[in-house]
Amino acid sequence: MATTQTKANPVSDFTEKATANSKKASAAYLDSYEKTVLTLADSYEKAAASTKVDWLETVASAQAGFAREVTKAYTAAARDVVA
Repeated sequence: MATTQTKANPVSDFTEKATANSKKASAAYLDSYEKTVLTLADSYEKAAASTKVDWLETVASAQAGFAREVTKAYTAAARDVVA
């Protein structure tokens, strides 16, 4: 009986370590994803502003704002699931 418990411990340890590493990797991915999308939204907005075309600036600003909101909501929900 002691042999079964001894063999189960390494598996349990491995599972715990794998879970912890997966959570860390997921958090890093989500941080990277969020940062990238927010940076692209900012760049998109700045590029549209440089055209000096009012309607284009307005549309780009709305699209960039939408992208930011969706990205923040997505990453927040994903972080809740991962945590």
